[in-house]
Amino acid sequence: MDVKRVLENISKEQTISLLQDMIRVNTVNPPGNEKDLAEMLKLKLEEFGIETELVDLGHNRANVVGVIKGTGQKDSLLLNGHLDTVPPGDVEWEYGPFSAAIVDNKIYGRGSADMKGGLAAMIMAAGAIKKARIPLKGDLVIAATAGEEIDSIGAFHYLNTTGLKGIGAIIVGEPTSCRIKIAEKGALWLEITTYGKTSHGAYPQKGINAIVHMNMLLKQILDYKFEFEENKLLGEPTLNISTIHGGVKTNVVPDKCTITIDIRTVPSIDHDSIINDFQNIIEKLKSQVEGFNAEIKVLNNRPAVETKADHPFIKLGQKVAKELFNKELVPEGVSFYTDAAVFLPTTNLPAIIYGPGDSDMAHQPNEHINLDELWEAVQFYIGMILEYLG
Repeated sequence: MDVKRVLENISKEQTISLLQDMIRVNTVNPPGNEKDLAEMLKLKLEEFGIETELVDLGHNRANVVGVIKGTGQKDSLLLNGHLDTVPPGDVEWEYGPFSAAIVDNKIYGRGSADMKGGLAAMIMAAGAIKKARIPLKGDLVIAATAGEEIDSIGAFHYLNTTGLKGIGAIIVGEPTSCRIKIAEKGALWLEITTYGKTSHGAYPQKGINAIVHMNMLLKQILDYKFEFEENKLLGEPTLNISTIHGGVKTNVVPDKCTITIDIRTVPSIDHDSIINDFQNIIEKLKSQVEGFNAEIKVLNNRPAVETKADHPFIKLGQKVAKELFNKELVPEGVSFYTDAAVFLPTTNLPAIIYGPGDSDMAHQPNEHINLDELWEAVQFYIGMILEYLG
């Protein structure tokens, strides 16, 4: 691995500057507006001499995909990151969410950790490989995608249009504090609404109280037991009642109540089974409670995914970390989902989630990333490219 020679073609300062430029482009989702950032990154990739395509998704949404061609002797390696961020929130930031301020060896801004830092490191690593004229036995693909924070519109478009044909392995640059993650929990977000009948608050017996009926349903849901096999990396599934809305006025019997539920699952759980179980709870209450009526809507459905720790690609990641940083990285799992949940179910490709930044910083005010971690990620990506495609 001649990582040092490749690194001579870029600098830590250039990487920091790129990340600052990326943070300053507002890609808060909704609405996303990732096209502005995609266009900027297209120019950066082309500056390195990398063949690049901007994929317009409409409504100022876009992916950008760069490819360094190899000889075709090996499968391609996909480096993936998303362009969008969550909103900065209502809490005042110490440094502006789009300032990209550097303080105490940290860069601040929305998306610095989640995950413009990882994406900047991937682009610089690919650029260094290209400028070093390193011959590759397979294609290196950099796919920066739109919409991961909500619906993964970009990842689904990339999957559906390419089928990931020729891809042999994936690195997702989400923040992991530069540790190797190989499993992620699934996410099933449900919206459940109970319907009642309006009446004057002085005559509640003439109405059907949707909030009271929701309370009956909530008791059943909170007593729900998942059927699963515990995952060594991900532990047990979780269920969180996230929001509740019902009623219009104190003196009116509410005819509607809606909750949202965030369920995080492990690989042994089938999401359809959960939905069916909840529907059966509703049907049972309909038969037991006069006037009970409810419906379920699926808001988000991402399966849990996992690459086995003994897969050669995972072993390769551990080897690179050991040789470059003398780190013994034990593969771990994450409780959040990534675009790997889009790519893996239909392809069964191996994937490593590895990126700079603390995942606890994601979605938080004063989000920041350590600059040394950013540069460490660049080196790791270069090492993986050389080992996998060399």
